Amino acid sequence: MATVTFRDETAMGKPIEEFSLPDLPESISARELVRLRVREEVARYNAAPSVRFTGLVRPVDAEVELNGYRMGEKRRIDWERQADAAERAFQRNGFLLLVGERQIDDLSEMIDLTVDPVVSFVKLVPLVGG
Repeated sequence: MATVTFRDETAMGKPIEEFSLPDLPESISARELVRLRVREEVARYNAAPSVRFTGLVRPVDAEVELNGYRMGEKRRIDWERQADAAERAFQRNGFLLLVGERQIDDLSEMIDLTVDPVVSFVKLVPLVGG
């Protein structure tokens, strides 16, 4: 079993937030890894809902803030809906997925977590006028 550190970073590589999960399989697909990360962050939010959510993708009806989302009101989030949104965001280059120093381009790619236990997510912001 492997322990993985999930890290959110700026485009310049500055860490924003991170958390670790123990007891993960040694090999996992990128899709499963993204869904696992989203399930964990939603579970943590749902355990103590607040007006701010700092997850990978924006929940429905939430407003974008610096490094997070304003929920408006405290409510539960559906992790499967968030995970589906994260997969769509990955497909349209909404974020980069880095395992160690290697960029993952395909959600079906298998990842050996014993070799690279740090998984970084870099949210990409569309350029104005682009």
